[in-house]
Amino acid sequence: MSNIVWLDFNDAADQPSEDQPSKPTTQEIKQRLLERLPDVLGSLLPRGVTRGTQFLVGDLDGNRGKSLVIELTGTKAGMWIDFATNDRGDVLDLWGQVRGFNRHSQFPDLIADITQWLGDPAIASYTVPTQPKVPTDELGQYSHKWDYTDANGKLIACVYRYDTPEGKEFRPWDVRARKMAAPNPRPLYNQEGLATADSVVLVEGEKAADALNSVGITATTAMNGASAPTDKTDWSPLSGKDVLIWPDNDPSGIDYAQAAAQACVAAKAASVAILQIPAGQPAKWDAADAVAQGLDSGEFIAQADKQIIKAEAGTIPTFKLGELLDDDSPIPADLIAPRVLTPSGMLVFGGAPKVGKSDFLLSWLTHMAAGAEFLGMAPPRPLRVFYLQAEVQYHYLRERVKEIQLPASRLLVARENFIATPQLRLILDEDGINQVIPAINRAFNDGLPDIIAIDPIRNVFDGGDGGGENDNGAMLFFLSQRVEQLRHAINPEAGIILAHHTRKLGKKQFEEDPFQALAGAGSLRGYYTTGMLLFRPDETRSARQLIFELRNGPGLPQFNLDKVDGEWRPVETSDRLVNQSHGEKLDAERRRKQDIILQLIFEEAAQGRVYTANQFAEAFEGKAGLGANRTINERLAVLATKGYLKFFRDTDHYNLPPLVRSKYGYLCVEKMTIPGSNALNHETGELIPSQIPVLPTHYKCPQTGAALPVENPNIWIYQEDNL
Repeated sequence: MSNIVWLDFNDAADQPSEDQPSKPTTQEIKQRLLERLPDVLGSLLPRGVTRGTQFLVGDLDGNRGKSLVIELTGTKAGMWIDFATNDRGDVLDLWGQVRGFNRHSQFPDLIADITQWLGDPAIASYTVPTQPKVPTDELGQYSHKWDYTDANGKLIACVYRYDTPEGKEFRPWDVRARKMAAPNPRPLYNQEGLATADSVVLVEGEKAADALNSVGITATTAMNGASAPTDKTDWSPLSGKDVLIWPDNDPSGIDYAQAAAQACVAAKAASVAILQIPAGQPAKWDAADAVAQGLDSGEFIAQADKQIIKAEAGTIPTFKLGELLDDDSPIPADLIAPRVLTPSGMLVFGGAPKVGKSDFLLSWLTHMAAGAEFLGMAPPRPLRVFYLQAEVQYHYLRERVKEIQLPASRLLVARENFIATPQLRLILDEDGINQVIPAINRAFNDGLPDIIAIDPIRNVFDGGDGGGENDNGAMLFFLSQRVEQLRHAINPEAGIILAHHTRKLGKKQFEEDPFQALAGAGSLRGYYTTGMLLFRPDETRSARQLIFELRNGPGLPQFNLDKVDGEWRPVETSDRLVNQSHGEKLDAERRRKQDIILQLIFEEAAQGRVYTANQFAEAFEGKAGLGANRTINERLAVLATKGYLKFFRDTDHYNLPPLVRSKYGYLCVEKMTIPGSNALNHETGELIPSQIPVLPTHYKCPQTGAALPVENPNIWIYQEDNL
């Protein structure tokens, strides 16, 4: 018997049948749509109209209008363009856009949808519905999806979460615009639930909102949680609601809560409060963690401490005259008497450059730490003082404190109570505060500081997106969102002392209202409890004036003082410490031009415009009261000699035009920036304009006038302030 080889064909792949139609190409499918183009458009966009050889409709949502134009005949049949958005494509793109399919990542599903409409079994062979529809992009497959709907359940947007090797990332999808971006404005989550609720808990993120909703507590979140831009979010669904904000247990959570609270107030919420996370909870602890731990969230919310931002109607505390008259409880003791600094108060100590603010403040604070009187200002006991300073390096700081003359009997306690930083190079933004808080806690171990002093605020200033310290909105942000956040995290009863610079005012203006000289005075004066100014009436003499503005007590008389034999003392001096009128006017005019020139260079750079000295003088001749070309060049030369202006030559680093016939280079001022490329915000998925810091490469030697290389571009040293 011959050898027979038996073959089992049970596992062989399906063989093509002569009866099975072949798969049409993409071009053939497209051609079939074009052959039925009027029917296609009538099905997709029934509100459109035909005008000659074109089909007109308002947009891809099918609204009436003429912005979207589709060609009906010729070689361009099926081609379309939306003149409102500049979106365009062919008939397959049109089908995908209207029906919600991504032509690149969901092509089989797109073909399947066309198949169903055409009713062609041959085309059906394109579909492979073996896996559920899963949107993907460069991050891979999403791990979770949240739908944002309006109060009637109509889908507005989706948020997809991706778990990448670098961590979690989120991508918003705008349903109306059909693109991976957040809608404008951004909707709140769970609007169907909000519509019937009287009380709402606002949390950070959809996960936390879902957790509370699952236990019967109506919750919502702004899209992107703590990263949500409050000005781009539609908060109107919270109108008339009692809103409790439950932040995550971290500094960004505090920022989010404060910003969201103001947005809720603006949206006319009935009441707004911020839940205070109890001590002992881990970092980033949130509502989802509470539910996962089995905590009775309703009871927890009812019992937790809250910061009232807007009280419920009728709950704002009120007192009858009789109650005020009958209350004989003691007034809280001053931190610094007489009413100079009260518990939870804020004192702003201002003065012009080189007037001696830091030296005065150092002596004053060490006396408070010693429990010793200083120029009539006295603490009730030795105070614990944390001095966060950003000007004096360590070796020069220790040199200064050794010159302070403290009472020998008080020196021992002051050695432990007064704690200072060397020159810090940080901004009091979220990251900066996260560094400062543990530093203060370590410094005092289990104790709490009585005073937190920051000197000067301009070196650590963070105004959010509002600008610099001269901007009232930015100043309010810094005080409420940064300084108050720091105080709340350390000791809510601590007094705050902020050292700040003053702007130049005319003599008459200063005499009428000296505290208007504080940069950002509008916000500062509405916020602080005490203002103090150190002022030199006559630049030719060393005597200063100390001026007070108290909110919590009777006014204090100003007095003259000077540093004599290393000690600050009151002095008797003439009431007519003024320069002669002509010299004073010249000084004021020089300082005015200085401020304008420096500000113009800074602001122009932020718009992408940089100048050499000659270019600047030519561009601003006769503008802003700066005078002629020659006058401007003279002021630029003086500012460069004094260190207020430096120069940079590395144009390739900033993609700037090369320098031509310039002795020094492009003008540069401290903290100057130019626009950079757009950066991706990984939390929101949006492109954000960036600013690139500009650092000097050369400076003008005060002795020779030569352009010399800068040793450390991050350090700016100004010469005497006699400009």
